[in-house]
Amino acid sequence: MLETSRNFLSQIDNHPISPELENQLLTCDRAIFILHDQLNLSAFPQELLTQKPLLIFVESLAYATAIPHHKQKLVYILSAQRHFAIACHQQGFPVLNLFAESHHANALAEFLERHPKISLTYMQPSEWDTRSQMALIADKFCDRIKSIPNNFFIADIQKFKSKIKKGYRLETFYRELRKQTGYLMEDGKPIGGDWNYDKQNRKSLPKNTPIPEIPEVKTDLITQEVIQLVQTYLPNTFGKLDKFIYAVTREQALELAQLFIATRLANFGAYEDAIKVGEAFLFHSILSIYLNNGLLLPQELCEMAIAAYQKKLAPLNSVEGFVRQILGWREYIRVYYEAQMPEVRESNYFSFTNDLPQLYWDANTDLLCLKDAVSHVLNYGYSHHIQRLMVLSNFSNLTSTDPQQLNKWFWVAYVDAYEWVELPNVLGMSTFADGGILASKPYVSGGNYINKMSNCCSQCKYDVKQKTGEAACPFNYLYWNFVDQHRESFIENGRISLMVNAYEKKSNDEKQAIRDSSINFTNNLK
Repeated sequence: MLETSRNFLSQIDNHPISPELENQLLTCDRAIFILHDQLNLSAFPQELLTQKPLLIFVESLAYATAIPHHKQKLVYILSAQRHFAIACHQQGFPVLNLFAESHHANALAEFLERHPKISLTYMQPSEWDTRSQMALIADKFCDRIKSIPNNFFIADIQKFKSKIKKGYRLETFYRELRKQTGYLMEDGKPIGGDWNYDKQNRKSLPKNTPIPEIPEVKTDLITQEVIQLVQTYLPNTFGKLDKFIYAVTREQALELAQLFIATRLANFGAYEDAIKVGEAFLFHSILSIYLNNGLLLPQELCEMAIAAYQKKLAPLNSVEGFVRQILGWREYIRVYYEAQMPEVRESNYFSFTNDLPQLYWDANTDLLCLKDAVSHVLNYGYSHHIQRLMVLSNFSNLTSTDPQQLNKWFWVAYVDAYEWVELPNVLGMSTFADGGILASKPYVSGGNYINKMSNCCSQCKYDVKQKTGEAACPFNYLYWNFVDQHRESFIENGRISLMVNAYEKKSNDEKQAIRDSSINFTNNLK
C-alpha cells in the first residue's frame, strides 16, 4: 500500500508504515532500493522484478540540504520520485516511501534492522558520496545486500576507464561508441562520410528567427505539494520558484522529447552555439534533465533522432550533433568521473584563489551576456551549454576564480546537475583545473567570440570593439591578461600557442593598459 503524497508531507520524520503494507512486509523477503536518479524500471534486470518485490524510495533531508540546491531542482527531484513511486504502485508493486533526516543509506540500514528477513538489492549510485554511503551499509549487512551495475549509461566503464589520460580525447571515444552501437553507421563507416559536423554547427542566430515555444507542463497536486514543501522548509536555497516548468513523469518527458524532434531538432545543429538575450532554450532539447534521473534513456533519444534523419525530418548535422552530445560527451564525462574520482575534486591547475563573484548568485552586473545567463539560471535552473562554457566558465577563468567554488555553484544551480556530470564539465573541461586530462586547452576567449555568437554585445554597456579602459568589454583585456599570466599553458599547446606570439607583438603601452584594466576591474569585482 502506497502512502499518498499528502501523507508524506504531514510530518517531518519517518512516516509510519500503513497496516496493509505492514502485513505485506511480514511475507516479503526481497526489496529493491530505487534512488532518485534511477527512475526507470526498464533499466533494472527484469528477473529482479518478477513476483513484484517491495520497492523502497527514500526522501533524504541531508541530501537536499548538503548544498543549497536550486529550488527548481529540489522540486523536480522530489516530485519526479513521488510520481514514479505512484506509477510503480499502480503497476502492482508494493511501495514504501521513507523519509530520513540523514542520508539514504541510514534510512535503509534502519529498515533492514527492523526487518531481518528482507534482503535488499540496489543499483550502484552514479554519485560518489551516495555510493560510498551505500558501500558502508553493504559491508554491515553483507549477506543481505547486493549491488548491481548502473545500467543508465551505454559505455562499459571497465573497457574505457583505464584510457582516461592526457591525449585520449572525446573524438576517439565517440568513434568507438559509434562503431559499438552502429548509430549513424553504414557498412562500418559513418553516414555522410564524416564522424562529426561540428563546423556546420557554429552559426549565430539570424535576426527575427522564430523560436518554437516549449509548452508549460501543468503542475498537479503532487507537484504543488512539493513546491509548498520546498518553499516552507527550504526557503534559503538558491534560485526562484515563481513558475515550475518541468515534466515530472516519463509520459510527460516523452511528449517533450517527441516535440523537440518535431519542432526544434532540424535547427538544433546549426544554432546550438548561439545565444539570444531573453531566450533561455532556443533550439535546445532541455532533455538532459530527464536523462539524468532516468525518465528518459540515452539509447531511446539517440534512436528517436536517428529515425527523424531517416525520415528526412532533420539534417545530418543536427542529428549527429545531438547524438554526439549523448553518445559522445555524456558517456565520456561519466567514464572520466569514474576514472578520476575522488582525487579530481581537489584539482586546481592554475592555483586560482579568488572568490566566485557575487553576480553568479544575483545576476547583478552590467555585463549583459553574464546577466542574461545568470538570470536564466535563477529562473529555471538552466542555461544552455555555450552560456555555461563560454560565458560563465570563461569569466570565472579570466577573473582567476577558484574552480572549486565554480564547481560547487554549478552543482547547486542547475536542475540537471549531479556531481558525475557537472564536475567533469567544470573541473575537467571549462576551467582546465585537471591540467589537461579531459580538455586540450583552457576555455577562454575575448569579447569577439561572444559578439559573433550572440546579440548581447550590441545591447551591452561595454563596447566590445574597445580593448582597454573603463568603456571596453572586460572580456577583451581579461583575455589578453590571462594569456600573459599563463603563457606556459598556451605555449605547450600548438592549437593556441599563436596567441602568445600575438600578445608579444603588442606594444609596451598596450600591454600595460591590459594589465591596468585587468587589475582595476578585478579589484572592483565583488
